[in-house]
Amino acid sequence: MRLRNALLAATSAIALVLAVPVSANAAGGEFRYKYGADFTGALIDPESGTCIDLPEATDAEPAFAPSNRTRSTATVFLDSGCAGDTSYPLRPGGRAGDRLLVRSVVFS
Repeated sequence: MRLRNALLAATSAIALVLAVPVSANAAGGEFRYKYGADFTGALIDPESGTCIDLPEATDAEPAFAPSNRTRSTATVFLDSGCAGDTSYPLRPGGRAGDRLLVRSVVFS
């Protein structure tokens, strides 16, 4: 009887652990950038594998100085839609100066 109760408890614990949702598609952390005269924007726990256009970046005025504080590599692009030949990878914890202009980003 004790073995049956122990087995039931162990099985229930395993089922509970597997039932808890996990955000496996999030880069986890914060991606910061500057825009305009003196403003800072951020993406919190951005989705991995999806191109994200920076909301404050426009055709006339791109964002700049990205800082990758996520657990994933961020590849930033000069063009919207993660298009074009101009891109730059930022490793986790990496950052770039004011001269790096960005309009979109994708996380690995």
